[in-house]
Amino acid sequence: MSVSVVIPCYRSARTLPTLVSRIVSTLSQVSVRHEILLVVDGSPDETWETAAALARSIEGVRAVNLSRNYGQHNALVAGIREAAHDVVVTLDDDLQHPPEQIPRLLAALEGDRLDLVYGVAVEEEHGFLRNLASRSVKAGLSGALGIRTAQEISAFRAFRTRLRDGFRGLSGPHASIDVALSWATAKVGSVQVQMNQRAHGRSNYTVRMLFRHAMNMLVGYSAAPLRAASYLGFLAGVIGLVLGVGVLWRFAVGDTTVAGFTTVASMVALFSSAQLFAIGMLGEYVGRIHGSGMGRPTYVVRERVGPFHAADRPEEPVIPVHAGAGSGPGE
Repeated sequence: MSVSVVIPCYRSARTLPTLVSRIVSTLSQVSVRHEILLVVDGSPDETWETAAALARSIEGVRAVNLSRNYGQHNALVAGIREAAHDVVVTLDDDLQHPPEQIPRLLAALEGDRLDLVYGVAVEEEHGFLRNLASRSVKAGLSGALGIRTAQEISAFRAFRTRLRDGFRGLSGPHASIDVALSWATAKVGSVQVQMNQRAHGRSNYTVRMLFRHAMNMLVGYSAAPLRAASYLGFLAGVIGLVLGVGVLWRFAVGDTTVAGFTTVASMVALFSSAQLFAIGMLGEYVGRIHGSGMGRPTYVVRERVGPFHAADRPEEPVIPVHAGAGSGPGE
């Protein structure tokens, strides 16, 4: 078994040397042929300079610099498409995922029983709000997207490189690796691993970003919000029908007293809210169709450092640009 370790990097100049050293030491001890791909996601500090220096000085380390900040999952897509070995391992750049735990993931992939393994923390390493937001995202994956193993999803994962064929045509700015991997296999498992606290600074993945990621997954990979809008419209229609029958009944029995303004205003607000919610959901989907039509890329590589060869990488998908389409604003 040979391993490509893919690490999305953002504001991690202080942690990368230690992280790379520990990965090399760990995989060398278990005699696993490996490479390390450092994908710098438009970091504003010296992260690229650090990654490039590591690629020049350590055999098997390669560095990829994206032209701007595209997001963690987009950076992962870039690194996975560059991977040259049998298995891909992904982990964060902040030393919360101990490299010494990688052999546990690889051991779970031995044989043909599993194609994808997640490292699940024995004890959650973030604060209450972050953990709550993370659990909510996983619940959304499980319920709305039908991913049965969503509660075990983490950024510390190992999978067979051939799974990337299942999302070879993935394009656009809203990528989700976990959803894309679910398209390629149902042989998913997990192992418990020990997680650490972040070594330096604060996490770049805030509660707000987790919420936005959840919306990206729900709207980008599922029709559940549209169905929810339909159900809400149906419920509002039933309420309106009941109210209409009540008004007709009161008219039939001679009680023509008009209901108070508060009741009427409340009903108007209810139905208006249902309509605006449905229109908003439709707008999200139409906006994403529009974005795809403009040909916005998942990522653009600015430069590479290391022994890259064209044969190592699958051909990146060609994104069609329709006539008259312009480029959208960055996020």
